[in-house]
Order: sequence, then C-alpha cells, then structure tokens
Amino acid sequence: MSEIKVNKISPRSGTDVQLGDSGDTFTIPSGATINNQGTATNFGATGSASWVTTVKTSGFTAVAGEGYFVNTTGGAVSVNLPAGTAGAVVAIKDYAKTFDTNACTLVQNGSDKIGGSTVNAKLTTEGIAVTLVFIDSTQGWLVTDSGLQTEAPTPQFITATGGTITTVCTNFKVHTFTGPGTFTVCSVGNAAGSNSVDYLVAAGGGGGGVGPSGANMGGGGGGGGYRESSGAASGCYSASPVGACVSALPVTATGFPIVVGAGGTGIGPSAAPGPAGSNSSFSTITSTGGGGGGSGGPGATGGSGGGAGGGGSYSGGAGNTPPVSPAQGTNGGDGGGTGAGGGGGGATGAGVAGLPGPAGGPGGVGATSSISGSPVGRAGGGGGNGSSPDGGGSPCGSGTSPGGAAGANRAGGAGGSHHPYTTAGAGSGIVIIRYKFQ
Repeated sequence: MSEIKVNKISPRSGTDVQLGDSGDTFTIPSGATINNQGTATNFGATGSASWVTTVKTSGFTAVAGEGYFVNTTGGAVSVNLPAGTAGAVVAIKDYAKTFDTNACTLVQNGSDKIGGSTVNAKLTTEGIAVTLVFIDSTQGWLVTDSGLQTEAPTPQFITATGGTITTVCTNFKVHTFTGPGTFTVCSVGNAAGSNSVDYLVAAGGGGGGVGPSGANMGGGGGGGGYRESSGAASGCYSASPVGACVSALPVTATGFPIVVGAGGTGIGPSAAPGPAGSNSSFSTITSTGGGGGGSGGPGATGGSGGGAGGGGSYSGGAGNTPPVSPAQGTNGGDGGGTGAGGGGGGATGAGVAGLPGPAGGPGGVGATSSISGSPVGRAGGGGGNGSSPDGGGSPCGSGTSPGGAAGANRAGGAGGSHHPYTTAGAGSGIVIIRYKFQ
C-alpha cells in the first residue's frame, strides 16, 4: 500500500478537486474525525444535524449542520439562526422540558424567513425537538421533523402500600383488605407502565330472618353489593361477568381510605327480620350492604335484596339499591305463600322464591373472580328457611338454612331460620386492589 502525507489538497486550476474515479472506495479508519466547516452536498443526509452535547443555557448563534440542547430553566433563550443557504440544517431540543414556561425564540438572520414568515418563531411546547432546513428565499427555514419525549416514553409503574400485599403472575401486586385501612399510592406511573388499578369491592352480606311461630319461615339474607373492574389493566386473571367492560380506576399519589363492611349480625330465637350488611368502599366505588331476610313479611332492600319470609305471598327485597351500573346485585326470592318456605337471598344471580312443600328457596349464586390469584366465589345469597327441605346457600360464601353462617370476607348472606331458633352472622365484605408494578 502506497502512502501520501500532505497537510492540504488544493486544485491545480479552477475550484474543483476530484478524489479517485467512479467505483473507487475511500475508507475512513476508526477514530478519525471529519470536521465539516462548509456546506455538505450530495451526501444523501439532507436534513440531519450533528448534535452538540454542551447544553445551552443562554442566547447563542447556531451553526449550520448542528443541533443543540437548550435549557430554559433559568429563563427564555434566543437562538440566532445562521445565514440561510439551501440545504443548511439547524436542530433544537427542549433539554429540561421547560419551553412551555420559558420559550426558546428562533431569531431570523437578516431577511431570511422562517416558514415563509418574517416574524421570529417561538418554541413553547414542553419537551419538543425540531429540525429546520433552509430551502429558499420564499419559505426560508422549514420544519422537516418534530417530536416529543412522550413519543418514546420510559415505562413507569405504580408503587403503593396498605393491606396484605402479594405478588401474582410475576408482574402484578395485589392488596387485600379484610378490614379498614388505607391504600397509599406512593408514586404514579405512566401509560407505558401502569397508572390505574383494577378492583373488587364487596359489601357485608345481609343477616337471615327468623320467622314467627307457626311454620312461617325466615328469608335468607341478600349478598353484599358486588362491584368489580374487568381486569384489563392488570391482566392474567378472569373477572366475573359483573366486571365486563368496566374500566380500571386511575390513581393519584395520595392515600385512599378503605372501608370494609361487616355482615349483618345473627339474631336470637325471637322472630325478627335479618339485619342489613354494611357498605364497603374504595375511591369512587361504594358497594351497599346486603338486605336482611324477611320474617313473616317482605325481604329488605340492599346491594342484593333479602329473601322474603314464608307463610304469605311476600316480595323479596329489591337489589341494586341504590342503583349503580352495572348492577351490584339482584332481588331476593319471594315468599312461597301460605305454609311455604322463605325466599333465598339475592346475589349477582337472583335469589329463588320459597317453594310449596314448604321448601325454602336457595340463595342466588354470587360472582367468581381470580383477581387475588385464584378463583373465589363471593356475595352469594343465603338460603331461605323451610321444613322440607331448607333452602341451600349459594356456593359463593353464603349461609345455608337453618340459620347458617356465611364465610368471613366472602360477603355472603346468612341463612334464614324460624322461631324459636337463632341465626348466625352474615359474611363480612372485602376490598381487593390489583395493578402492574414492573
């Protein structure tokens, strides 16, 4: 290989110098630098800039072919554009995302226009980057490329405390509240990571009624109101049909008080309607306690209605009271008429009416969700009391008749009973919150 060492190559005549012939290859070794002090043409990179990594914090004059990171935290900055020659490039990037507070002004050079205008341009969009190319005296500097940092986001995720915390499906946190507490969001993520939470909020179930003497059976307690999101924000699990198409809740960095409703208490051997369950709540979501079962009369209203007492044509209590959409529960079962059993408590599936015979009506079937990592049924209706046979409870955490207790934190209604027997308490509620954390 021949080697020529010179400090300068100049044309022997005229102004043009040709390097080699068509088809020749010129190799620039690693570590070498080409310092362009003029105008580069026909290189196939029109519109690109070489970025200067020293951040600009005060006014300066731009050089064609360079891009600049401009920090306006300390105040507005003016950038004097160079004299326009066709193909010249200048690029600007908002370094600290403060252009919306302190603008970056592009100052014309003489009569050179910016976008066909003789007015200086101001960059006022937070985080923006722009590339300008000088085209001609009519339009001057034109923006050929622009973008925002949000178009290439870094995923950020929710961090939070409160309740019993478990990790499921590798990337998701679950906070379970079986009693009152606070869900504290320490930091909010973004859409590329997570900034909303899925939830399940179930209220306390209603107590079962104790019917008066004379084969007038008590109605089953209604399941606690049940509200749930679809699970789309924290995937990898199956929500109940109640949560279909229900959006997750956006959160802010604050503490969210959690209320977990108690189940309706058990009652003694004297005839009486069942006590209502208590409400549960998280953020804007409130689920209403289940209605108590009837005693020789109609069932009570609630998240799901209590079953009516037997011995007459009594109506089950209305569910979804007060109304929300989608419905948090259904009506309790009607009484079975003279000599018939009590109605089953309502749930997300309707309670069944007491049956002739006199058989008690089964409680309505509740909802099953895997938000906590495995499928669990909740908010079922309690079974209505009868003598041949008693009404069965729902498989979703409710009590069977006579007077059967509901499972703790399953939000189920208690089973109905009759004089002189007692009933056990209904199931307490629960609040579960789930989100993506990595």
